[in-house]
Amino acid sequence: MKNIFICIAWIFIPFSCLNAQKGAGYWQQHVDYTMEVDMDVETFKYTGTQKLVYTNNSPDALNRVFYHLYFNAFQPGSEMDIRLQNVKDPDKRMMENGESRIAKLSETEMGHLHATSLKQDGQDVQYNEEGTILVVDLAKPIPPGSKTTLEMTFEGQVPLQIRRAGRNNREGVALSMSQWYPKLSEYDNEGWHANPYIAREFHGVWGDFDLKLTIDKDYTVGGSGYLQNPQEIGHGYEAPGTKVKTKGKKLTWHFVAPNVHDFMWAADPDYIHDVVEMKDGPTLHFFYKNDEEILENWKNLQAKTEETMRFFSKNIGKYPYEQYSVVQGGDGGMEYAMSTLITGKRQFSSLVGVTVHEMAHSWFQHVLATNESKYEWMDEGFTTFISDLCMNEIMGQNKDNPFEGSYKGYYALVNSGLEHPQTTHADRYATNFAYGIAAYSKGSIFLSQLGYIIGQDKLMETIRKYFEDFKFTHPVPNDIKRTAEKVSGMQLDWYLTDWTQTTNTIDYAVKSVASDGNGTKVELERIGLMPMPLDILMVYTDGTQETFYVPLQLMRGEKDNPYPQLPRTVLDDWAWGYPTYDFVVDRPLGDITAIVLDPSQLMADVNGENNVYQANP
Repeated sequence: MKNIFICIAWIFIPFSCLNAQKGAGYWQQHVDYTMEVDMDVETFKYTGTQKLVYTNNSPDALNRVFYHLYFNAFQPGSEMDIRLQNVKDPDKRMMENGESRIAKLSETEMGHLHATSLKQDGQDVQYNEEGTILVVDLAKPIPPGSKTTLEMTFEGQVPLQIRRAGRNNREGVALSMSQWYPKLSEYDNEGWHANPYIAREFHGVWGDFDLKLTIDKDYTVGGSGYLQNPQEIGHGYEAPGTKVKTKGKKLTWHFVAPNVHDFMWAADPDYIHDVVEMKDGPTLHFFYKNDEEILENWKNLQAKTEETMRFFSKNIGKYPYEQYSVVQGGDGGMEYAMSTLITGKRQFSSLVGVTVHEMAHSWFQHVLATNESKYEWMDEGFTTFISDLCMNEIMGQNKDNPFEGSYKGYYALVNSGLEHPQTTHADRYATNFAYGIAAYSKGSIFLSQLGYIIGQDKLMETIRKYFEDFKFTHPVPNDIKRTAEKVSGMQLDWYLTDWTQTTNTIDYAVKSVASDGNGTKVELERIGLMPMPLDILMVYTDGTQETFYVPLQLMRGEKDNPYPQLPRTVLDDWAWGYPTYDFVVDRPLGDITAIVLDPSQLMADVNGENNVYQANP
């Protein structure tokens, strides 16, 4: 039956989006970091000062604040270590010979990050380190609408590369510095989000970063922000033809990053630094090891990165920063403000794929910035969706269904019996398998299936309007739902509820097909608990085709014909409470070759076998 399935063309056109605010009464906090850090590349220890100006835009007086101290997770006996030892399917990158790599770290190999002093507006404050969280009792409350200045001295040790950050990764990169500084926790209308670091996701406060990093002068540094002193630094940042003279054993790099909620940097003495100036986009920086095995792929990656930047800026929204860095490092692929860390010894298609995925996060995580711990599917899933579309175009994959992998993953999860609702906190999934499929695959299907419900053009318009209306505001699930409702004119609460808050499944069937006078009566059955509208393809013996559309009554609307090349009949609504539905086709039974529910295969029906009626030969 493969030849009768219909591919819907994906539309990539810019849509006009209205500027909008999140809503009356919305507020969010603001932080400004000024840091000076000195790194010892021999011992992998560093010291720093941090001046943090915290603006309390909430209606609440704050008596406490919380910092994240992520590097403390990389110590034997940490919460991350113990969780790793007890989860059924631990992350292979964090294991060695069946044992936790964290548990084996020696005193000089483990990570730590400690505050050594902390003052609020010049007054000492009481603070207590609890694993990866620093609990601070303020010297005085921060009233609503006011600012306070927190000044800290801190010291850290970079752990061996195990997860995301660390030193000496498996490809020989010296320093992958993410989650490296004391980072203030987010406070919003739900309260504090001081989640311990157990290897999952992140949430942060937007602000302006000013970092002066002092490090061995042989090391090239790349990552977030804009370098302020390129003529003093060199290393590929200087203007062409400039002769850079340095004195002493170290250089101080001065970076600023406006309106971001994280800051990553990486450094290595053997980095090649390439710069690509886009005519219609930001400056692209590439940092990769001078390794003959990877040089050709990293050179070829640069043109594909340009294509990717244009694709996302066209189909999501304009990239709001002036630079983006692709940096070899880390343990796989991980997104950061204006940058990504990726492992670089890959086949070319894999290198492009990881770059595309992590760059997509620059929109969904580093501009929209949903709370990943609570709504990881909105970041990982939406990123997977748009990166699959991008790869299909820029790599010439020409797949009928670019999201086929996500659907296969979702069906495997359903059949495993391990599924959790997507409302599960990212740290609370019983298995990494269940988390990964829920976040990436089922999250991606939320959008591809939404396109099935409201139409592909309306879906792409929804994505662009969602980005424009909610950038820099920490959107929640209701925000994407309401945006889709405004664009489509449909009611979609049922969709958000069933897909994300339950493990209800979709299962519709062609129950029976029988003669009905001069016509044919088709009876459909809803077996699964989750409701959906239905596209139905009729294939006739004379080679003609037509479609029938059964709107879901809960939608209070209907989509445009997704198959304009075929005639379509819009039938009466199907109310969810009725388990069966029938209609009559004005053709005799002998004329019908096949009946197919959802020929696009974008509806995540868990049993495709009962979706097709095929006449006996």
